[in-house]
Amino acid sequence: MRSTLLHFALVALLGALSTAAQARGAPSSPPTTGLPGDVTTLQIPAGHFVTLGFHDVRDDTRPAVDRDPYAVSTERLASLFDWLAANDWHPISLDDIEAAREGRRPLPPNAVLLSFDDGLASFYGRVFPLLRAFGYPALFAVETGWIERVGRGDRVTAAATDPVASRLEEGAVIGGDGDAGAANEVLYNGRARGAEGFVDWGQVREMQASGLVEVASHTDDLHHGILANPQGNVEPAALTRRYDAASGAYESDADYRRRVHADLVRSAEIIERHTGVRPRTLVWPYGATNPVTERIAREAGYRFTFSLGDQRLSTPSSGPDFGRFLVMNDPDPVAVESQVAQTVDPPRRIQRAVQVDLDYLYDPDPDQVNANLSALLDRIQAMQVRTVYLQAFADPDGDGTASALYFPNDYLPMRADLFNRVAWQLKTRAGVDVYAWLPLLAFDLPDAERQQQLAVRARGSDGKSRIADRDYRRLSPFRPAALALVRGIYGDLARNTPGIDGILIHDDAYLAADEDAQACNPAARWPGGQRALTDCDLSARDKTRALIDFSHQAVAAAREYANLSNRFRVARNIYARVVLDPAAESRFAQALGPFLDNYDEVALMAMPYLDDADMARDDRSASRWLDDLIDQVMRQPDGLRKTVFELQAYDWARDRWIEPGRFKAWMHQLVRRGGLNLAYYPDDFITGMPAFQPTFEGMSLNEFPYSTSRLRSQP
Repeated sequence: MRSTLLHFALVALLGALSTAAQARGAPSSPPTTGLPGDVTTLQIPAGHFVTLGFHDVRDDTRPAVDRDPYAVSTERLASLFDWLAANDWHPISLDDIEAAREGRRPLPPNAVLLSFDDGLASFYGRVFPLLRAFGYPALFAVETGWIERVGRGDRVTAAATDPVASRLEEGAVIGGDGDAGAANEVLYNGRARGAEGFVDWGQVREMQASGLVEVASHTDDLHHGILANPQGNVEPAALTRRYDAASGAYESDADYRRRVHADLVRSAEIIERHTGVRPRTLVWPYGATNPVTERIAREAGYRFTFSLGDQRLSTPSSGPDFGRFLVMNDPDPVAVESQVAQTVDPPRRIQRAVQVDLDYLYDPDPDQVNANLSALLDRIQAMQVRTVYLQAFADPDGDGTASALYFPNDYLPMRADLFNRVAWQLKTRAGVDVYAWLPLLAFDLPDAERQQQLAVRARGSDGKSRIADRDYRRLSPFRPAALALVRGIYGDLARNTPGIDGILIHDDAYLAADEDAQACNPAARWPGGQRALTDCDLSARDKTRALIDFSHQAVAAAREYANLSNRFRVARNIYARVVLDPAAESRFAQALGPFLDNYDEVALMAMPYLDDADMARDDRSASRWLDDLIDQVMRQPDGLRKTVFELQAYDWARDRWIEPGRFKAWMHQLVRRGGLNLAYYPDDFITGMPAFQPTFEGMSLNEFPYSTSRLRSQP
């Protein structure tokens, strides 16, 4: 219950704000906030809208140090509403979005949808009076399991009885914890909340009857984490296949789909029973959703869904799944406007990445694995890079061909169930994006006969073909059975690690001039199609396109399970020789231009001594080589923006680490010449090589202040 003082203060505040709200039809009216930026220059593009996602609203928030970073103060929220009115921003409802979607009426200018999660009491006590004062509509997403539990005290969710799933470990994904406490309490951001912390159904009906509030589902019992792997990581229940420690098995696809579907139906039925209206909208806890869960939501009867993430500027037709801005750290209106501006006019992304061998981390001793993981996390966090290209396949003999994997799958042996744990720790502890580094063709199948049937084949001088095993043992991109297998591996990876941010395709994806005679096999097909190859004498560009199409098919299987709140990206390795000499496409079936057109990033192997070991005797030769490389990249549209220059930290020909000063100088040289994106490989995080300080200085985005302006000038 609010204190009398707060009650009178809020009444006075609402009276003043109501006057401002009545005048909001005149954009020229001066705002009452007195905040800088009252006359905004930011315009949301016509026909677009943004969705702001809020959680708790309190009177005692402390920005940057509050126990709940997702809470906003009543005063700040009132200021934001006032700012919207003064700056000609128009809160809209889902009815407005649906009308625009159906072509019945357009969205107003600067359209913004206000959404509030979790079914908290503050929405009724603090937000609803403001909505009435301003006449603003809002979407109110309720976790039905929480309201039922605290209201009746007789419902205990799985999170309450599962000690492992009682929290989202190692960094909650987003929003309130929402874990179960006592039978009639919910542990929310580390504190138990009972009935006083949540709305009751009478209040929900009152708000719904006002015409301003649309009630959405926030699921019934998916706002918590469940056991995701043998090491004990707890991850979002809506995306994660539950790991059963007793049996050592993961939840099947069928059981997973049944669990999520039943929860969504149960939540809709509870809302309909209490309000008389079945919800048409689902707001995913933590913003966690993927194409599979989206289909489950449609099957459960939800017309619209909301997540979080990078793609947050929406149009009515871009749904039915929409992104949102997460409002956090109690921002003032200008800070909210600045956040929206990042999507309306996004800054270009500068990449800093480290390619990491999971083989370095693996050890049969679990204690040693923990120690190695701790060393990796400390180093990556200190290095302040943005991305880790994390090895997802096992290659202990170093031949580049995957004979085992680091995740559960139906195709190859699993060396250890390790990838999910390390990726999750890197994301939540080190705060980096994680790309799964996987081969495209180089897999050693347990069935040797099957391997021979599907292998890339080379034509001999006698006109006969033989299995090609240069550098990598590869499967043919022209055999549908090989594509089905690789799609299955990529799908199994993402199914078991739904939080990954992208994939780095290994440098095994090449075809030499005399490869692949498999195209002449009667079973051969163009990758991803049913078209038989009438001419199996393929050009170099044909092979390049075939490998690209094959990669798109493999990645599509992973995208099915990728979290839509992440901007899933695809990078592909390319050999420097192909960039320096475009005629070398005939030797590799790789080409920079088509790669730039088809991938988010091209990880160019800018490794001078790998290309020519003799360069190590003359440092000027390596410098000239890097200059030639960047000259070629600059000639390509979008070349500098999308190319990641991946340097070698180790001289494999001489079995030694690159001298630290030279390694740092290479990075500085590339940046001085206009290179925007850097990566390096390998990194021995256990012994601390390459040397930390020069590597950090070379990779730092702060080392060259002019990088940002140079970035803005790129096409």
